[in-house]
Amino acid sequence: MPTSLVILAAGQGSRMNSERPKVLHKIADAPLLWHAMAAGQSIEPDHMVVVTGHGGAQVAASARTFDDSAICVEQTEQLGTGHAVDQARGALASFDGDVIVLYGDTPFISSETLLKMTRARAEGADLVILGFEAADAGRYGRLIEKDGQLERIVEAKDAGAAELAVTLCNSGVVCADRATLFDLVSNIGTDNAQGEYYLTDIVELARAAGRSAVVVRCDEAETLGINTRAELAAAEQQFQSTARNAALEAGVSLADPSTTVFGFDTVLGRDAVIGPHVVFGPGVTVESGAEVKAFSHLEGCHVAQDAVVGPFARLRPGAELAEGAKVGNFVEIKNAEIAEGAKVNHLSYVGDATVGRAANIGAGTITCNYDGVMKHRTEIGARSFIGSNTLLVAPVKVGEEAMTASGTVVTQDVPDGAMAIARAKQDNKAGFARRLMDILRAKKKQKGS
Repeated sequence: MPTSLVILAAGQGSRMNSERPKVLHKIADAPLLWHAMAAGQSIEPDHMVVVTGHGGAQVAASARTFDDSAICVEQTEQLGTGHAVDQARGALASFDGDVIVLYGDTPFISSETLLKMTRARAEGADLVILGFEAADAGRYGRLIEKDGQLERIVEAKDAGAAELAVTLCNSGVVCADRATLFDLVSNIGTDNAQGEYYLTDIVELARAAGRSAVVVRCDEAETLGINTRAELAAAEQQFQSTARNAALEAGVSLADPSTTVFGFDTVLGRDAVIGPHVVFGPGVTVESGAEVKAFSHLEGCHVAQDAVVGPFARLRPGAELAEGAKVGNFVEIKNAEIAEGAKVNHLSYVGDATVGRAANIGAGTITCNYDGVMKHRTEIGARSFIGSNTLLVAPVKVGEEAMTASGTVVTQDVPDGAMAIARAKQDNKAGFARRLMDILRAKKKQKGS
């Protein structure tokens, strides 16, 4: 059955004590909303509708950054979850299939769970509710079942003693045929303390209309909702723990797992070796057999097989390391390709550049890529040797098997096989150092007196 998603992302999140919309707070350097969208994307939906509200323009922009095909609709009044779902009615008017309702502040729903829900629909259930066995059911709505059918959802504040003893709780995630879902939503009333349209009411409406409703169960950890900074911090730890365990099980070596920080979409190949205190931002792929040493920070980059990074290295977006490339301590690479076997081992900045195969970049080398207005590229040829403390003023090209002398400022192209020397001639002044120091010491003594 074709499936579309409706992701509710309209809440202000007042308990976050923030001007930022709640769903734009981040876990693993990605907005909560992206986590929910990624979970939904895994089942290849026909449409993804994001219902915005507080900070709607920001939320819509973020949603489209993640998926430019996302449909964003606005809930101008916050009148409850049922009302929020109803805002997607027009966007899905011509859609014929199932709809899953997700929440932008519930980041850990798995693709396996969503597939279980779609299978339950395929097996004949008119309405599927996602539930979980709660360790502490306290504030959650209870799912009341009878003879394998979900009869109703009872909010904790309205539950009697027998209902409070139930530990099967409501996650809020719903799956139903589009026509069924919006028919039920259109019949939700506001006869409650808040005067709002509650999505949970659709269960009783469905049962009263003779429709079937069933519960699909998932682990409680998948249903974690984020409402406070403390919960956000706990969710970050949950994500990191899961990511670390998954990496270890996939054959990645983590020298000190508790200090490895994963990004939202980090990809590590089998037999990759990761040292302590390594941080992965978004968009990082490290292939099999590569090594990232301690205290390195990687973001938006690709590290090929057998390449070595760090320690204390920074790879910024656009950094591409080919097989066997080496980037050493206190080196920063940005929007640059480091070819097979090339080395940038010490204290250098290489930005907007191409470094050829087996080239060697000496300590303190800087590609001067920015003129204050525009960026310019540096090209360094294969098997070239860049002397320590070389400044390459882009745009400039150093040819294959060329060299630069230490301390050279390169402002013109260097032909293949040539050596560039661009520095003032050394002039040694005999005895000058001693005389100068004597003068300075005398001045210091005079001031002290």
